[in-house]
Amino acid sequence: MVREIVRPMIGIVVLGCLAACDDARPPLVQDDSTAQLFNRADPERGRVLIAEKGCVACHVVPGVNSNAASPVGPPLKQVGRQAYLGGVLPNTSPNLVRWLMDPPAINPRTAMPNVGLSANEAEDIAAFLITSR
Repeated sequence: MVREIVRPMIGIVVLGCLAACDDARPPLVQDDSTAQLFNRADPERGRVLIAEKGCVACHVVPGVNSNAASPVGPPLKQVGRQAYLGGVLPNTSPNLVRWLMDPPAINPRTAMPNVGLSANEAEDIAAFLITSR
């Protein structure tokens, strides 16, 4: 009798958990600054810059070919849905651009180097990462 009740309940709980993992949820990064970023930035140019600047040496980036034998950094999938950047900055578009321009200035203990991105390059990369799935 108890098994007849418990099994369906477990199934309902599992389905509920799976539904919570749905990728249809909007990114956390959605504010006026994001709209302004997309007025200025070019996500496609950001994708190209990710390859040119060597980001794929440390990160797996969806939509960008990677030859990284052992990625040092986290995969950059769905960056727009993360709560924090580099574990320290709230995830907003301006903060993502700041992080990309000079990570050690924000977190001196990060392994991510300053690769010398201009503000425009950082904005293009941020636009790509925010939209990347």
